Amino acid sequence: MSLGGKNINVIYLKSSNNMENDNISEVEFIAIMASLMALAALSIDALLPGLNEIGNTIGTTNSKDNQFIITVIVLGLGIGQLVSGALSDSIGRKPVMYIGSAIFAVASIICVLATSFEVMIAGRLLQGIGLSAPRSVSTAIIRDKYSGNQMAKIMSYIVVIFILAPVVAPTFGKVLLDNFGWESIFYSQLIFGVFVTIWLWQRQPETLKKADQKKMNWALYANGAKEFFKLPKAVIYTIVSGLISAPFLAYMSSSQQIFSEQYDLEDVYPYIFSGLALGIGMATFLNGKLVMRFGMQSLAMIPMVVLMGISILYILLYVGEPNPSSNILILFFALVLTSIGFIFGNLNAMAMQPIGHIAGIGASIIGFLSAVISVPIAALIGQYITTTSLPIFIGFALCSALSFIMIVFVELGTQKSTDSIPTN
Repeated sequence: MSLGGKNINVIYLKSSNNMENDNISEVEFIAIMASLMALAALSIDALLPGLNEIGNTIGTTNSKDNQFIITVIVLGLGIGQLVSGALSDSIGRKPVMYIGSAIFAVASIICVLATSFEVMIAGRLLQGIGLSAPRSVSTAIIRDKYSGNQMAKIMSYIVVIFILAPVVAPTFGKVLLDNFGWESIFYSQLIFGVFVTIWLWQRQPETLKKADQKKMNWALYANGAKEFFKLPKAVIYTIVSGLISAPFLAYMSSSQQIFSEQYDLEDVYPYIFSGLALGIGMATFLNGKLVMRFGMQSLAMIPMVVLMGISILYILLYVGEPNPSSNILILFFALVLTSIGFIFGNLNAMAMQPIGHIAGIGASIIGFLSAVISVPIAALIGQYITTTSLPIFIGFALCSALSFIMIVFVELGTQKSTDSIPTN
């Protein structure tokens, strides 16, 4: 098999950071990391076709409330990463994964047994906390092994596989829903989580050396946070990641409502969602091929400008107007999400780049801050989505414009600091 024009079946990852003999191929490494990340996507996207049925079971009367079943898991991911990332710096990457898997398993059973909105939300929040382990562990392991554009390249390939989850998950969830009920969706997530955990245990060596382990205490958080907030690029790119994620999360949580209620396309919604997700995957794959040539900053900034322009165009065309045809809406969503496909992997790599020396706690802070920023904004956008999807495009326009300004500001500030350093 080849990836990026290179035969990688015979390429082996070697790193001085490894505690064990690392003889896992790059292909398998990418597959394991992608599977860890895909577990979160599966827990979100496979559930989308079943939101109405779940709402009927737990007694929600407003379809907007069902959005929280999606957004709350993202909040759990952010909260959990505060602990899981730092803990992985203390006891190792893999043990934290095992703890997170156990929490996720318990939370999945809670969701299956839920008969009220409050219990379901609690279970989903706990699922997110459990899923924070594979999210932070995978990011830290990747940063242990790679940096710079090479890290962005690996991340892009991983996200390509990861993005297959949103492509197939809604259809998969619909099949389970129609044949076995919405509870079976949670059981499938549980089975996949167990499988990936065993795969990691058997095949991926620990990447944190004993000598690099840090004692788990409040000082670890304080020192890590202090170091993190000293680095303007890490801070700004984390904020930008949260801003760009917010309207995307609003789209994710409300897409079922939009296509089912506004366009009466409930039967074909899984296929629409899958097709749009495929566009993100194709863009991310192309990013992996181009990032070594053009750099991650260029491949984040240019699509961000495109994202802003497309969103503004939709607003100008349809503000105060009836909904466009479903084909036009799908076209605009496809253009927006393709831009997102370029942006996401590069933003994460740029945020992680300055903090390789605190990869675990750094990934925790990035995940937490991004969630704290994105979830409330996504929830706010979602409350305005009633008879039109216009609020999503307004969110994309405002968040991408603010993000662009912040990136330009921090890059110019960094350049001025570099220029002011005297040379001999």
